[in-house]
Amino acid sequence: MAAHVEPDPGATLADDDVRAHVARRLARYKVPKVVVFEDVPREDTGKLFKRRLKTHYWEPHTSEVPTGHA
Repeated sequence: MAAHVEPDPGATLADDDVRAHVARRLARYKVPKVVVFEDVPREDTGKLFKRRLKTHYWEPHTSEVPTGHA
């Protein structure tokens, strides 16, 4: 689990602060192991660009469906 955090300018925030905040509110398995502080990619509409975030963690895969025939 990873958390991408876009802190306010001038804010002082550490990985442990984010994990502690999440741990107080969510189940233990949802606490991020990785915390990344960077500008979050957004689309032109301002929405979060999830596909760009995922490319940091997952290799692109093909959408080929196996036919089951040899």
